[in-house]
Amino acid sequence: MGKTRVARFVALILLLLFILPISLLAQSSAAAGTNSDSARIAKLEQQVAQAQSSGDNAWMLTSAALVLMMTGPGLALFYGGLVRKKNVLSTMMQSFAMMALITVIWGIIGYSLCFGSGNSFIGGLHHVFLRGVGAAPEADYAATIPQQTFMIYQLMFAIITPALITGAFAERMKFSAMTLFLVLWSIIVYAPMAHMVWGKGGLLNASLGGRFPCLDFAGGTVVHVSSGVSALVCALYLGRRVGYPREPMPPHSVVLSLIGACMLWVGWFGFNAGSALASSSLATSAFVATHFAAAAAAIGWGAAEWIAMGRPSVLGAISGAVAGLVAITPASGFVTPMPALLIGLLAGVACYFMVAKVKAAFGYDDSLDAFGVHGAGGTLGALLTGVFATSAVNPIFKDAKGNVLGSGMMDGNYFQIVNQLVGVLIAWVLAAVGTLLILKVVDMLVGLRVSEGHEIEGLDITQHGEEGYYWEASESSLR
Repeated sequence: MGKTRVARFVALILLLLFILPISLLAQSSAAAGTNSDSARIAKLEQQVAQAQSSGDNAWMLTSAALVLMMTGPGLALFYGGLVRKKNVLSTMMQSFAMMALITVIWGIIGYSLCFGSGNSFIGGLHHVFLRGVGAAPEADYAATIPQQTFMIYQLMFAIITPALITGAFAERMKFSAMTLFLVLWSIIVYAPMAHMVWGKGGLLNASLGGRFPCLDFAGGTVVHVSSGVSALVCALYLGRRVGYPREPMPPHSVVLSLIGACMLWVGWFGFNAGSALASSSLATSAFVATHFAAAAAAIGWGAAEWIAMGRPSVLGAISGAVAGLVAITPASGFVTPMPALLIGLLAGVACYFMVAKVKAAFGYDDSLDAFGVHGAGGTLGALLTGVFATSAVNPIFKDAKGNVLGSGMMDGNYFQIVNQLVGVLIAWVLAAVGTLLILKVVDMLVGLRVSEGHEIEGLDITQHGEEGYYWEASESSLR
């Protein structure tokens, strides 16, 4: 028995000595396999994130280019065709000048005032001279694209907004006065408005802690209400053009305006769909809403004009399309296609009424109807956003537990109408008061209006020494 136990014990020891290395080897292989799988998964996740970032960045750079196209050539052609032949170059130059001037101001201080950390009303000076704005994302604004991409995209909004105001004082403001006025306006009016709606901690910011969360996806209050109301103040302050309204002042080329309006329509996809700040389903939704609203508004304005005047005009159709694009701007990232159609239709009819009836009744000379389209259309669109916004498109509001809340009145959030009204009122007051003060200062410094003689001769020659068109007669025709 003793020998048997010893033999069993020895056999057990030998068995353990044989199994243990195999077990350890198997565990080591499994661990290595697990580490290898983890590394592969981590690498795959990194590649997916890089692919998403590349796709989002490509879309945002494309959108930035589209929005810049809205100013030049889109707005330049649209406004340039609407004025008389003697003012075509000066009018187009005003849009072009904004592309240069506002870019420089934006890089020095504008971006920082709009999107730097500050208080509820204005950003700080952290990004002066674009300090700290590089390849790293700013997660609070757009987590998948470089902050520099976000900065350049937002610059294009800052360019077109003051350019829209030029439609109100077309054919009668000095180029020097226009330059000084709009540079000051971009700092004193645009920057606070942009920060309040889109900046971190802004008073009206719906996603980053605003006291009154105003839904403004792409600039209904920031761009259109502010520029439209400022346009009205400019028109009233400068007074009417020489001969208005006794003398007819028809557009010298509706052809140019038609081309410009079509470019605005296309560029607006970058304006609205780009405001998703990613190549996402939200961008698709905003793209669709934008297109449907523009089409419905063109029909709405055309139908109203047809009923009132007996025929629809080309100018009316393109003005209606722009009105629809204006009205859908704040709502584009919050509404489904059918409400977008309704918003566009209402905007087309309402803006036609403002341009054809209200302006005539009060007699103010808003040369190219900047207030009638942008001020009225932007106000209407901002308020209707509070009615039709839905969390099914953009679940922007959530409770403390992360549960999605209603976005607009039709979604059960009735108080959103109040928030929208607060945003609109702030935009109206800031634009009106700020514009009036700036106009007074500029008027004292350089004077606002050209002389009556220069206005009659035309601003192309008197302000720039050039003509938009040179009609040369051949020698044979002179004989």
